[in-house]
Amino acid sequence: MCGIAGELRFDNQPADLAAVERITQSLTARGPDACGFNSQGPLALGHRRLKIMDLCEASGQPMVDSALGLSMVFNGAIYNYPELRAELEALGYRFFSEGDTEVLLKGFHAWGEALLPRLNGMFAFAIWQRDVQELFIARDRLGIKPLYLSRTGERLRFASTLPALLKGGDIAGVLNPVALNHYMSFHAVVPAPDTLIAGIEKLPPGTFMRVDANGKSSQHRWWTLEFGASEEEQGYSFEDWQERTLTTLRESVALRHRAAVDVGVLLSGGVDSSLLVGLLREAGAADNLQTFSIGFQDAGGERGDEFKYSDLIAQHYGTRHHQLRIQEKEILEQLPAAFRAMSEPMVSHDCIAFYLLSREVSKHCKVVQSGQGADELFAGYHWYPQVDGAADPVEAYLNAFRDRSFEEYADTVQQQWVKGDFSGDFVRQHFAQPGAEAAVDKALRIDSTVMLVDDPVKRVDNMTMAWGLEARVPFLDHNVAELSARIPAKYKLPDGGKYVLKEAARKVIPAAVIDRPKGYFPVPGLKHLEGDTLNWVRELLTDPSQDRGLYNPAMLDRLFKDPEGQLTPLRGSKLWQLAAVNLWLSEQGL
Repeated sequence: MCGIAGELRFDNQPADLAAVERITQSLTARGPDACGFNSQGPLALGHRRLKIMDLCEASGQPMVDSALGLSMVFNGAIYNYPELRAELEALGYRFFSEGDTEVLLKGFHAWGEALLPRLNGMFAFAIWQRDVQELFIARDRLGIKPLYLSRTGERLRFASTLPALLKGGDIAGVLNPVALNHYMSFHAVVPAPDTLIAGIEKLPPGTFMRVDANGKSSQHRWWTLEFGASEEEQGYSFEDWQERTLTTLRESVALRHRAAVDVGVLLSGGVDSSLLVGLLREAGAADNLQTFSIGFQDAGGERGDEFKYSDLIAQHYGTRHHQLRIQEKEILEQLPAAFRAMSEPMVSHDCIAFYLLSREVSKHCKVVQSGQGADELFAGYHWYPQVDGAADPVEAYLNAFRDRSFEEYADTVQQQWVKGDFSGDFVRQHFAQPGAEAAVDKALRIDSTVMLVDDPVKRVDNMTMAWGLEARVPFLDHNVAELSARIPAKYKLPDGGKYVLKEAARKVIPAAVIDRPKGYFPVPGLKHLEGDTLNWVRELLTDPSQDRGLYNPAMLDRLFKDPEGQLTPLRGSKLWQLAAVNLWLSEQGL
């Protein structure tokens, strides 16, 4: 797990190493253990290292293999690298290090882009091919590891975070109206390639790009999630799917337990994180398995913790359990730092929870497993049955998921930002794509390949890496994702969703955490704006020095008159969503 950066020039000038150094140094939190640079004519690479799998200096980056004419930077973890290394050694390759970075480098030499489907892991990497003067950039299937791009006529730059690219200079920091519409429609999700800042894009998940020193480029999608059971699976019973689900998850958890001496689990007390604890125990996690839970001050009549259920799992498995309770005062104190750590503004209440929880976890271990992805893969949200039975599935999805209609969006922002119903068009276009026939499968596909990537997955990456903590997400193993897409919806939708996963989990964990009401990391103070938090948000949105010409003052007045009544369909605060943009822009110096 690391931070990567680079620049490729197209104008016959040497790469701006000083800019790459500024970008790279701003990634220190992602890689606090070491730093490295390499410059070769039009290309410069930078790397910040977090030592997990291989501690030796030979695995330092940028990694250069002069004999092969390749150099690279890599962020992530390849869990099956020992098997790939054995294949490469059988082909005659010899290794000077012990980790996964060199396996990627030599694997690319051996197989080119065909390396990508062989990989099981999370990754974003860039490989420079000296002899053909071409840069190859790739991102993992489900976008667990981020990669941001900035391109002009003279150069391409890339980095693990958007704020890092800003440190390179020559980016105006103007907002992207397409992204603003997405942000305010999809509770802060901005689908790739857009970002909130014009001139900065993100490489889509499951995609690779080739760029040469003349600026010629091509981009290809190398992985897609296909829905529907295979021919041999057509006769599977519900029990068969349960067994396949549990077997595939066991393999995923065990694979991610490799090279992790001190391992922790972010334990909410729900099915997903509780199942990870049980499967880690099965995989041989030692008696020092640690679990971490967070709770917040009650607000709006809503309880701020789920310690009842996380304590149950911690006691059942005898983990070394850590409880962290946060008061309103600390939330307000830490919000600016959490927003500085965000590559793009995020409004989920989970963000501050993950930020503060990661701070605590990083004091005890370097690797943590987390349960992101189960709801999107196994139909855990309430809108899937609505879409499944709808006469107009697109409208059903938009009504349940979108924070505000286009008409309300047009009333919320000032006129110069109203360019079109981009969020509605995006959903309509996605539902029209082949690869998923049933309406509910189309909803699951957009959630698992788009909404998941730029909300929960990005949240976990940004908030854990702010503290130099590696988060592994077993539900996002591509084998688990592909299996879930083949399971018929009738086995996922019952019992409030995730039916097949819940029934499989009964073979591992106590029923009390399966049959409980659905929960999450709650931060009631950011949902039910009141007291000091409401005053803080009011100041942020009405301070003339913070006025960026974004919002319609009449809409702000309406929201402040009834902050508790102005919630999105998914019960988030509309005021908090607007304030988050201002806060993030301020923390990035924009």
